[in-house]
Amino acid sequence: MIKALTTDVEEFYQQCDPEKGNLCLYGFPSEQWEVNLPAEEVPPELPEPALGINFARDGMQEKDWLSLVAVHSDAWLLSVASYFGARFGFDKADRKRLFNMINDLPTIFEVVTGTAKKQTKEKSSVSNHSNNKSKSNSKQGSEAQPKYSKTVPPKEEDDDDEEDEEHGDALCGACGENNGADEFWICCDICEKWFHGKCVKITPAKAEYIMQYKCPSCNNKRARP
Repeated sequence: MIKALTTDVEEFYQQCDPEKGNLCLYGFPSEQWEVNLPAEEVPPELPEPALGINFARDGMQEKDWLSLVAVHSDAWLLSVASYFGARFGFDKADRKRLFNMINDLPTIFEVVTGTAKKQTKEKSSVSNHSNNKSKSNSKQGSEAQPKYSKTVPPKEEDDDDEEDEEHGDALCGACGENNGADEFWICCDICEKWFHGKCVKITPAKAEYIMQYKCPSCNNKRARP
């Protein structure tokens, strides 16, 4: 995964085409990496990395975009470590040893930004810089966050009550239903249609990491020559 953001950065940049679907960066124990669509099953076998990393590529400076991907990659690796610790029944001592091993290595963010080369006495300032950078990138990314809601989308506003009743509630662009007042909904940033999260296989947790959501229909349109 570090290779994708350092030595293989040009290839990684080309594979993260914003015209494609919601892509993720995966890392493997063999030190290989892959840019691919997320797993279809919900919940997935392993924790999923940040979704839609490709959508912000052209809207940010390259170094800022790589730093943002690096931060999310660090978070994903920590979640995978926690997952295996829980699955294999690590006790307190095992978990402490695991995270001590993790802390002995630089983070992907530190490698990508070059802060890993600084002296040990500067680690405190590096940590503060990392936190500030993460907050700054999160703020930039939030401007491109898709519209999503845990309730049914609001009715279209209209001054005339009769027309308001005629429009009714918004319908799901996938199933055509408007039921499920307590269900999670997400809006496509391209066609602006609303969808049940379950109909397009998007959970509230995944939506938090999608910088620009494209529904299946819009993805298919983009993919045509």
